Amino acid sequence: MRKPVVAGNWKMNKTAGEAVDLARELIPLLQPFVGVERVLCPPFVALGAVAPLLKDTGLALGAQNMHWEKSGAYTGEVAPPMLAGLCQYVILGHSERRQYFGETDENVNKKVKAALAHGLTPILCVGENLAENEAGKTAEVVTRQTRAAYAGLSADDALKTIIAYEPVWAIGTGKAATPAGANAVIGLHIRGCLSNLYSPSLADAIRVQYGGSVTAANAADLMAQPDIDGALVGGASLKPQEFAAIVQASVRVGS
Repeated sequence: MRKPVVAGNWKMNKTAGEAVDLARELIPLLQPFVGVERVLCPPFVALGAVAPLLKDTGLALGAQNMHWEKSGAYTGEVAPPMLAGLCQYVILGHSERRQYFGETDENVNKKVKAALAHGLTPILCVGENLAENEAGKTAEVVTRQTRAAYAGLSADDALKTIIAYEPVWAIGTGKAATPAGANAVIGLHIRGCLSNLYSPSLADAIRVQYGGSVTAANAADLMAQPDIDGALVGGASLKPQEFAAIVQASVRVGS
């Protein structure tokens, strides 16, 4: 049974001090749900402040992005060695990075390889935008992004990754994909792509989250789907009680 993983992407919110306050509020709310991997992803400037708070709590820390180079003249960027040892996870290829900062499939692939090389677990985001969805190109886009992200990765490395299916049209809009619709995309196109690249057993082993307007109200229906293994949560992760409810909804029956 795949262990669900719920990650809270705080995006460009919270100063270091505010992040500490939020983490302190979240820790006791999230600790009971040991059947779920729980990850907090504050902004870069707050990682150092939040990290010691999570020690020995069962909660993990994640970054929201990184560069693929170890060091160099890349003003404003953060390198993998700067994150290694500080956090355990890193979100890569988020639609906002692709949309606003010109990230390409090739760049995302470089970042995934760099993260794995430095002992970080990538949370790889894939998903179609509204125009692509309405044009019936969901399968094409999601398959292309998945295939490109895993180019050159061994099966062993692929198993160390997590995928987040985030339909762009659902992010921050309040309009989530239907549970059955999200499950179908993950099962047919994401796991289907991985099955073709590697094997059906590997495709079945990799955890795939859903992200896009996940709330306490819709989390249980989403998490009940057999191919959805937790969530990548945006706005709701800034609301402690709501985020805790989403984590609770992600606990597998019998775990």
